[in-house]
Amino acid sequence: MTTILEAAERTLSRDPAATMEQIAEAAGVARTTVHRRFATREALIDALAVWATRQFAAAVDAAHPDTAPPLVALYQTTANVLGVKVSWGFAMSRASSANPEVARVHTDVRDTCERLFRRAREAGVLRADVDIPWTRRVYYALIHEAAQSRDEKDTDALATLVVDTLLRGVGTLHPDRL
Repeated sequence: MTTILEAAERTLSRDPAATMEQIAEAAGVARTTVHRRFATREALIDALAVWATRQFAAAVDAAHPDTAPPLVALYQTTANVLGVKVSWGFAMSRASSANPEVARVHTDVRDTCERLFRRAREAGVLRADVDIPWTRRVYYALIHEAAQSRDEKDTDALATLVVDTLLRGVGTLHPDRL
């Protein structure tokens, strides 16, 4: 099944209108094999989105966001998530919160992210007055934009850019001078 999902991601990333036959060909299997596993193209895309969402959650967990030093965990989480978003862009764009498993995973990741940001605030990585939900939403937006970057696909460079932008901002004014 993984071979079919990987082929679906590659094929659908190039051509979102690709057929089941094209996906089967890319996977090196017969169309009937794909249809045995996925009754419809929509079922295949749903399964692809769930699978990519699981990869996304595993990427977050692999960064040890609850135990690694907060700055290390923030960087590693960012790099890992960008790796999934860049590699599984089609599937991640189709991961709808209407699917209960996708919604559960996103809720778990949101909670993990907010715990990490609270740890970062307590460690002095983030300002003491920072609003955690707002910071999470800004962080998510930065990751989304970095993953959409056509200029840079090096996830380590993108992660550095995201974390630097989140922690330092883009202005030259010190907050006390605003």
